[in-house]
Amino acid sequence: MITTLAFANYRSLRRLVLPLSELTVIAGANGAGKSNVYRGLRLLAAAAAGGHQNGMIAALAREGGLQSALWAGPERGSIDSVARGLPVQGTVRTERVRLKLGFSTESPEDGFGYALELGLPVPGNAGPSAFALDPEIKTESLFAGEPLRPANTLIQRTGAVVKYRVTGRRWDVLAKHVPGYDSVFDSAVDPAKAPEIAQLRQGLCNWRFYDHLRTDQDAPARRTQVGTRTPVLADGGDDLAAALQTVVEIGDADRLADAIDDAFPGASLRIDVNRGQFTLTLQRAGLLRPLAAPELSDGTLRYLMLLAALLSPRPPGLLVLNEPETSLHPDLTEPLARLIAGCATQVIVVTHASALVRALERDSACSVLTLENRQGETGVAGLRELDEPAWRWGTD
Repeated sequence: MITTLAFANYRSLRRLVLPLSELTVIAGANGAGKSNVYRGLRLLAAAAAGGHQNGMIAALAREGGLQSALWAGPERGSIDSVARGLPVQGTVRTERVRLKLGFSTESPEDGFGYALELGLPVPGNAGPSAFALDPEIKTESLFAGEPLRPANTLIQRTGAVVKYRVTGRRWDVLAKHVPGYDSVFDSAVDPAKAPEIAQLRQGLCNWRFYDHLRTDQDAPARRTQVGTRTPVLADGGDDLAAALQTVVEIGDADRLADAIDDAFPGASLRIDVNRGQFTLTLQRAGLLRPLAAPELSDGTLRYLMLLAALLSPRPPGLLVLNEPETSLHPDLTEPLARLIAGCATQVIVVTHASALVRALERDSACSVLTLENRQGETGVAGLRELDEPAWRWGTD
């Protein structure tokens, strides 16, 4: 389980260290920084995705590049300097520009921790290039336990060099010429020499994010489709019928039926199959015929997608739901909370719905982190710096 999540200089997250539990709710008003935490998590996962289309550098490019993703406020001074009338820095940066992301686990049995720093290339180092504003990965650390420190670091990447701790103070060089646009997960390292890299990559690639679940009338989930075994719902919910049928056949079919009845009393789900074509239907109490997917309301369809995601027969190491309450009827808040609370994996819920927060607090031992905007910087209400989890970056 991930116990600590850390960001520095990423959008409004100038310095943010979050304690995580099995179920963590990240709440707060609009503009508090919830979406930035969600984006930061997706960037961390992208580091392990590999390839130049799906990796972290490409993900940053889709955000407008490193310059757009960096903290836009002053490098020094407290967050309330303006409010207190104290001097603040001007508009010119004077310090090294680094965007930092990382997480840690309580013990090696829970997996490894990971931290990285990104920055701009040093002018002239690689000669003239049209990609001079492409960010580079400056440092990466793979470590066991928490917080990150020299004694528990297993893999250390500094610039183009990747080193592996053999034992005690002895280190071996795994790679000497890793490009700045590649992470250690992309480097040509023998898996037998550093199995921790492959293990961490597998864990990061197993994180799941559900945000843009399509429910419009042209959404693929509303159409009859060829179905194959689908233990993991697509991030857009496209393969909903196949995913729900997979839960019925190799997952917890009874729990699925109970969850549908909890949300829609007296209702039952049926997946019709005709020559491999899957069609989703929902029989509602009082109706003479079942409703096909094109007839379902946006909220009902979205709820069925959340069911498929949360009851996956192949649970992820981390499941992140961004505003799952979107388009749902208020009557579905309590059933959704019960569904999330019973999920058999670590869950982070990003929401601005106070009703969902209250329902989750009633139904589970979740931790609620309420973000607030302090002069442009995101902080956690009621969490003092001394109460934060222990965290340090590899270059501290």
